[in-house]
Amino acid sequence: MSKQERADIRWALSDAFVDNEVDYAAIVRQVKKFDMTEVKNILYSEVAPVCHSNLESILPTIWLCFNREELESDIEKMLEARKQSFLRRQLDTLLIKWLHYRYKYIWLEIAKHYKHIQHQQHS
Repeated sequence: MSKQERADIRWALSDAFVDNEVDYAAIVRQVKKFDMTEVKNILYSEVAPVCHSNLESILPTIWLCFNREELESDIEKMLEARKQSFLRRQLDTLLIKWLHYRYKYIWLEIAKHYKHIQHQQHS
């Protein structure tokens, strides 16, 4: 996948972390042509570590979406820090495991809508 395609996937997945109603079908329409195992990996190891705090705050600021350029920059900085530091890799491994647990419902919704779209295409 190209760098631009990866950025597009990240952007689509970030919608799951905004504090309004999530349109999972729209997310799936944007990522369905990619390997869903890789999409899941991007969700939990790249997008969720940067975006999850928006859903964690007690009184979140209401917003409709992330800033695309800032999102991409923040993810790239995080990945570079992970690459450069053994400790960061270890801490991020724990964080990613927690994110899988805490936000399991996000992937379940994406998978459900993906199956629904696949079923529609084969009908």
